[in-house]
Order: sequence, then C-alpha cells, then structure tokens
Amino acid sequence: MKDRGSNLTLARIIIYALPAMPLAALTLPLYILVPTFYSETLGLSLTSVGAALLFVRIIDAINDPLIGYGADKLRVGFGRRRTLFALSLPLTAFAALMIFWPPIEATIWYLAFWGAVLSFGYTACLIPFYAWGAEMAGDYEKRTTITAWREALTLIGTLIAIALPFAIGTHNANGFHGLALLGIVIALTLPLLGSLTIWKVPEPREYTRQAVSFTEGIQHLKNNRPFLRLIAAFFVNGLANGIPATLFLYFVSDYLGAPETRGPLLFLYFMCGVAGVPLAAFIAKRTSKHRAWAYGMLAATIIFAFTPLLSHGDVMAFAFICAMTGLLVGFDLSLPASIQADVIDIDTAASGEQRSGTYFAAWSLSTKMSLALAVGFAFPLLGLFGFQPEISTQQSDTSLSALAVIYAWIPALLKLGAVALIWNFPLTEEMQRELRSKIESN
Repeated sequence: MKDRGSNLTLARIIIYALPAMPLAALTLPLYILVPTFYSETLGLSLTSVGAALLFVRIIDAINDPLIGYGADKLRVGFGRRRTLFALSLPLTAFAALMIFWPPIEATIWYLAFWGAVLSFGYTACLIPFYAWGAEMAGDYEKRTTITAWREALTLIGTLIAIALPFAIGTHNANGFHGLALLGIVIALTLPLLGSLTIWKVPEPREYTRQAVSFTEGIQHLKNNRPFLRLIAAFFVNGLANGIPATLFLYFVSDYLGAPETRGPLLFLYFMCGVAGVPLAAFIAKRTSKHRAWAYGMLAATIIFAFTPLLSHGDVMAFAFICAMTGLLVGFDLSLPASIQADVIDIDTAASGEQRSGTYFAAWSLSTKMSLALAVGFAFPLLGLFGFQPEISTQQSDTSLSALAVIYAWIPALLKLGAVALIWNFPLTEEMQRELRSKIESN
C-alpha cells in the first residue's frame, strides 16, 4: 500500500507547520519571561512562582494522558486530529492573553489559575497538532523534513516572542508592556494560522485495525522499550535545557552585569537555533537521527561547561557560547520529535491501533514536567544561597557563584546522562521501514 506521505508537497508541510509560530511563545519563552515578570515586576516571590508553575504541571499529569487518550478515540467526519485542534484554538489564545497581560494586582492564585487553563488549552492544541504531523508521512527521512520545518517555524516564533517584549520593555506593570503585546499577537495569530492549517491540510490516513482499551494501551506503551528509553533521554535533556532557560535573564543581569543585553542575547540564541535545524537534518541523513542528536548534546555540553569561568562583563564571550549552543538547540528540537514518530510505529504494529495522541501526550507531559521541575528546582536552590530577584539588589559573591554553577554545570551533567541513554538507540531506519511495511500492508 502506498504511503500517503509519498506525494506530500513542501507547501503543504509548511502550511501544516505555521501554527508552530504562535505556539512557540507558550513553551520556552513562557518559562523564561513569565517567571521573571511575575517576580521582578509584580513582586511575587521566586518560591511562590516556582510553586505555582509546579502546581500547573501536577494538573497536567491528569490532563495530558486523558486528552491524549481522547484524541485517539475521537472519530468524527471532520477528522480526529483537526477537530480537537480546532476546538482548542480559542481557549488557548484567550488564556495566553490573560497570562501575558495580567492586572497589576495579580496574585499567585491568578498565575496558578490561568496557568492551568492555558496548559489545558495548549495540550489540547499541541497533542493533535503533533500527532497530525507524525501521521502525515511514514517515511524515516520525510518525518525529519516535517519536524524540521515545524521546529524551524517554532524557533522563528520564539524569536518574535523574545523580540516583542524587549522592544517595549517588561518593567511597567501599570501600563502597556511588551508581554501584553505578545499576548495580543498570540491571541490573534494562533486562531488565524490554525484555521489556515485546518483548511489546507487534510486529515492524515488512519491505520487502526482494532481498538484497544485504556489499560491495554498503557501496557503496550510500557512494553515499548525504545519509547521509554527515548522519553527518558528527552526528559533529562529537557531538564538540562530548562534550568538555564529559567535562569538566563538573571545570569545575564546579575552575573555578567549586562541587563541591557538580555534581549539581544536571547535573540542571537534562537536565531542560531533556526540555522541548527537544517544542520541537524543534514547530519542525521548521514548517520542516524539518534546519533546526530547525541553529537549535538555532546557538543553543547562541552561548550556550555565554560560558562561559569566567565567574569563580570564578559558579554562577547557569552555571546559566542549563546550562538554555538543556540545552533545545537536545533538538534534538540527537530530530531527527538522525528524519532518519536518512529517509536509510535512499534506500538501501531503491536497493538493494531494508531495511538499517536497517547504518545504525544506523554511527550507533552515530559516537556512540561522537565520545564516546571527546572523552575521548582532552580529558584528555591538559588534562594538557599541568598539570591534575591529584585532588580536593585546587590547579590553576594556566594549567590553569584551558585547562580553560575546551577546555570551551567548541573545542566552539563544532565546532558551527559541523556547522551548515555540515546547513544545506542535500538530503532534503526531499516527496522522502521519494516514496521511501516507491516502497518501499511494490513
């Protein structure tokens, strides 16, 4: 049987990937900018902000698997991927506006409530969106093309999400600030680009032969050893990326003493990430997806390990580190998602049901938990060393040293753990093609 992705055009891939741009502001930028804004500008404590975001992730532990299961079981004429995606767009857009444009009297309960609403909408949007992309093609390399375009547009959206707040500023809670502008842009563009995707990209073919119960599905997931190994590596690497993402603004402002460079350095990092996506695809084509990802993590570890050796004012040296590690983040974004589509084939062949939603629910939960754990770990640990988030505070040498170590060396060790998990990943291109042949022949 002919794979539906064999005649998939580049134009259709790009149209599919367009919503990744507004969705990008709800991932790393949310965890970089929002904690800093709510603590520095609104005056909430670092500990309470970390606790609120950790609470949101605990709610996700319930929401994500239920949404993933429902996304696989939903079968309507409009399409199980397109229907849930369409329904989630307005809720996600409105909740993003509330988070990015809070009232000046916003409390920790405001952050916790709207964070939970946004997380629910985002999950209901992201799971069918990613499952849709995974099911558009069965070819090993074409899947990398799809994820590469989606993650490249994710990085472009991230650049926009970084540029807008810093262009206006984020320290004026009383008036119209940069985060408010970002919230408006998301609220307008997410429904618009999402509707274009729904209109122009057809529902992918479903290869389900039989339905499995929730408990049977969990058992198949637990038996999928390559998936468990992949998601473990992804979680550890996500934590390694989440810690410096959470502390980036503080590192530049307090350790380097250059708060005016925070926006440009972030922009440089993600701009280099765009260039890293095609580089990752190029190396993966000549080795394998998992080995290319491991090379990228190893290189990032070596480069990032030099960060605590910098001194006050070493902005140019840090800019070089940002550029190089930014280039390598393209590996982290594009390759694991492509491998994820491959490990779903193991489950489809074994269970008889195409359950991409369930797998991407686990993927989504892993992403959120790693980022939330980064906040919940890094902020309280910094507080133990006397670090204070207020802009006017003069930090002690001890707190600045702790900031540098937590920012760079702990993530470096975590990345080495992720490399060990993924280095000899068992699912090869040849094995994946055999799986697709089995799936498509039924």
